[in-house]
Amino acid sequence: MIESDEGITGSNTKKRDGFNKMVEDALSEAIDLIITMSVSRFARNTVDSHTTIRKLKENRVECYFEKENIWTFDGKGELLLTIMSSLAQEESRSISENCTWGQRKQFADGKVTVPFKRFLGYDRGEDGNLVINEEQAETVRRIYGLFLQGRSPNAVARLLTAEGIPSPGGKKEWSSSTVRSILTNEKYKGDALLQKVYTVDFLTKQKKVNEGEVPQYYVENNHQAIISPSVFEEVQRQMAARHSGKNRVGSAGVFSSRIKCGDCGGWYGSKVWHSNSKYRKTIWQCNHKFDAGEKCGTPHLDEETIKSPFLKAASAIFEERDDVREDYDAIKDTLFGTADLEAERQSLQDEMNVAAELIKQYVAENARTALDQTEYQKKYSGLAERFSEVGQAITERQAKRERTGRFVSRLEKLDGPLTAYREDDWYSLVDYATVYSREDIRFTFRNGMEIKAWRSLHLLESGITQTGMQKPFFKSYRFFSTGCVYEGRY
Repeated sequence: MIESDEGITGSNTKKRDGFNKMVEDALSEAIDLIITMSVSRFARNTVDSHTTIRKLKENRVECYFEKENIWTFDGKGELLLTIMSSLAQEESRSISENCTWGQRKQFADGKVTVPFKRFLGYDRGEDGNLVINEEQAETVRRIYGLFLQGRSPNAVARLLTAEGIPSPGGKKEWSSSTVRSILTNEKYKGDALLQKVYTVDFLTKQKKVNEGEVPQYYVENNHQAIISPSVFEEVQRQMAARHSGKNRVGSAGVFSSRIKCGDCGGWYGSKVWHSNSKYRKTIWQCNHKFDAGEKCGTPHLDEETIKSPFLKAASAIFEERDDVREDYDAIKDTLFGTADLEAERQSLQDEMNVAAELIKQYVAENARTALDQTEYQKKYSGLAERFSEVGQAITERQAKRERTGRFVSRLEKLDGPLTAYREDDWYSLVDYATVYSREDIRFTFRNGMEIKAWRSLHLLESGITQTGMQKPFFKSYRFFSTGCVYEGRY
């Protein structure tokens, strides 16, 4: 019988199915003699080679290596095999080091490569660089959009699986880790961080996340972006905000981190009442309602108590959508413009260049005379810190502009006032709701506008149903710079 492992390295036997099957057959007495072209074809790992040969010898199975003319039952066979196996292992090490050097040279030259068959959104161009695959890019944009609406990576994965969209690897099911990887990959904003991981051992092929052990290279504007830098940075901030702690930002459910307690400022969380009976019910209440010394007076709410006023508030803002669009167009350049920050950043860059040159001169003179460069180093560090702050401020303004623009576009796409609750509307329109009482729930929309909805006492006492609710009325209107407040009755 003939066994082979095509295209699989001999430096480790773990993934060599053909090799392992041959050894298994030999140990079960189905094979008496194994003929191999050369020692390097048998194994390029000295330990694996010796361990396997001795195991075979114990079961009276001989190996013959044609190129080296070695018989393992020969008295000199084991010594020759040790020498030849060591040479084969060193050859493997040399090949691995040459490949590693070549890859790191490409990284240093700024050449970007990705596994195109498993990388969503891009194809390999004629020059070897990344070219947008528009069909796949739509899926990438949708993933970012769904996450920015408030869905968790797990929720996004479930939605994509339900819609039958294939994963980057061509699988039917998406995993949350795949979605998270797409959301944090800088290549989607046109940049590339090279050498994120490296191979620790050429024999085991073990890889490790690069934490400074080997050089990394960051290439800006390497290829056309699918996601704008401001949207990408907004996603990274939201990812970082979803941390553990008292007021953590969660996304497990549709209302997670979307309902705020008017007393303590904490988030509402879901609780299940009567979980083992027919009266099972899910309610939402402040996560710190019964904390020692911090008991909140805000009420618990069921989902209908949240959905009903939301529909009224959303319908009210729909009626004002023309004014919303006009006001947004009128002030977006003033409120979200970055020209002033761009000018400051350029000025800081010029100052940093001067300070860096002075430090360079001081370092050169230190070789001859000891000089104190602490003052210049301190100045440079201060400029660099401010430069970073300005860059962050520019990104935040751009993100707010895009977020508000998405809200206005979504509002314009609505066919009419909302009559039925839909998750997409909730995610797209509302930033969060603040609960002060059952009669006072205020919805802050994604453009900063707030609608206050409250029940009049006579409606509550008389038990009038939703169909008997009155049309909201509005008392005040302020827009983006100071926030917008509507007050309505329902």
